[in-house]
This record gives sequence, C-alpha cells and structure tokens, in this order.
Amino acid sequence: MSRVSFRFLYFLCLLNVIYFVCACAKPPQTKITVGSKFFTEQVVLAELLAQHIEAKTGIPVIRKTNLGGTLLVHRALLAGELDLYVEYTGTALTAVLNETPQGDSGAVYNRVRQLYSERFHLEVTEPLGFENTFAMVIRGDDAQKLHLQKISDIALLAPKWRAGVGYEFLERPDGFRGWSARYNLHFAESPKVMDLGLIYRALVDHQVDIVAGNSTDGLIDSLGLIALADDRHYFPPYDAVPIVRQSTLARFPQLRAALAGLAGKLSAADIRRLNYAVDAQHQDAAAVVRSFRQSKGL
Repeated sequence: MSRVSFRFLYFLCLLNVIYFVCACAKPPQTKITVGSKFFTEQVVLAELLAQHIEAKTGIPVIRKTNLGGTLLVHRALLAGELDLYVEYTGTALTAVLNETPQGDSGAVYNRVRQLYSERFHLEVTEPLGFENTFAMVIRGDDAQKLHLQKISDIALLAPKWRAGVGYEFLERPDGFRGWSARYNLHFAESPKVMDLGLIYRALVDHQVDIVAGNSTDGLIDSLGLIALADDRHYFPPYDAVPIVRQSTLARFPQLRAALAGLAGKLSAADIRRLNYAVDAQHQDAAAVVRSFRQSKGL
C-alpha cells in the first residue's frame, strides 16, 4: 500500500472517530424540566413555575407532573430528570433529611437550605408566601354536634372512629404514628390508606370519621368540613419553596431572578382558591394559573 493510500485511510478513520464522538455527545440542555408530586396543589405550583419561567426568561419548560410522593420526586431531582419543583420545608426536614424540627419557620427554612446545599447541591430558593400544613379534618356536623375544635378534643371519641390517610402520611416520620402518639389517640382500626383525591369524599360518605388532608385544600370549605386545631403543636412549619439544581442555575443564570420574582406572591387564600378551581370546579390547571398570574401582574 502506498504512503498516500495509507494517509488517506488514516484520514477517513479519523473522520469516523470524530463523527462517532460528536454523535454520542449530548447536546447542551436548552430546556428546563419542572416536576410535581401526586396531588392537585403540586400540579398547580408546577404550572405556576413553568409559566413564570417561560414568560420571564423565554426558556422552554417541560412539565412532568403527578410523579408520585416526596422521595420519588426528590430522587428524580437528584438524578437530573427534573430541574426544580416545589417542596415544603417541614417535609424536606423530616421526610428527606430525617431531622427533628426545631425552632420557628425561619429556623426550619435555614436548616433545610443549608443541608440541601451541602448534601445534594440543591438550592432552596425564597418561599412562595404560604404554608401548607397537614390538616386533621372532620365533618362539619360532627364538629358542631360534638363541640370539637381541636385535635385533643377527639381523644375519647377515637376508639369508635375510623381514620383515613394518604399513603405518605402513614409512613413518614412526621405522620400518623407520631401524631396519634402525641395526642394519645387509639382508633377503632388501622387507618384506611387512600388516594388524596378521594379522601374527602370518603369522609363525606361516612367511610371514615377523620382524615389527614392539607390546610390549603379547596374542598374543605366547599364540602362543609372542619380542620381541627393542632393544639399540641405536633406539625412543623411547611412553607412552600421552589428547590432547584445548582447546576441548572449555573446553566441558566436568568432563572434565579425569575424565581425571586415569585417570592411572597402566593398567600394561603390564593392557593386555596386555585386548588378549589381545579378540584371542585374542574377547571384546567394551566388556565387557572394563567388567570392568576394576570390578576397579580406577574
């Protein structure tokens, strides 16, 4: 083989290697993926983040909603399958970090922010402006007839009552076991575990007598239900905060300012109305969020 032919073949092989490497290399990410857990409020919040980011930065956003519980969504974030989602500080501290809450909402927020950065390279951004704590909910007529206002009021009734909970509340460290122990509650049977979307209907239909809902659920008022006061202060603060991968913030520097624009913009009354519009009035979550953003000038 002549020297010219050898050089030509070498050149062709080199081109093939370059082509193969270029074909295998992942193109730089040009989109942001927002995720959510498996309940209405999370879908609404994911849509709020997505619309706001698209409007303020022009970056296309992929929605991955209704993924599942806290730990599943957290793992998806760590794996890079998501870039951000909204978490609740008390949930982050207890269910993810396995720490016992201490101090007020500010102390819990600062602890979560510090540990998420150190352990996971995730940034906890500024709170959206509302807290969504667990709400122990009963029928309104039971509350009125039996003069029930706070959780400790049901201690004598619990042996005849049936509780309904979501699967996550049954297992998590700030959930059913600790709650029932704090209030010395002994129910007639093990709690019924059900989808959060069905839990209030089960209560109204007398399948259960008390359920573990969320304080910002829109159906509580519309169904004439009552949330009992946590008079022994069992539940920690649960401020809603967007959590984003630090690598995503590095790729999209404009994202930080966009998220800061949502800080403090969403009250408990606001999110309750949004949840009600989706859950009770069956409106499209994207349309509900779009209308809200317009009303707030976002």
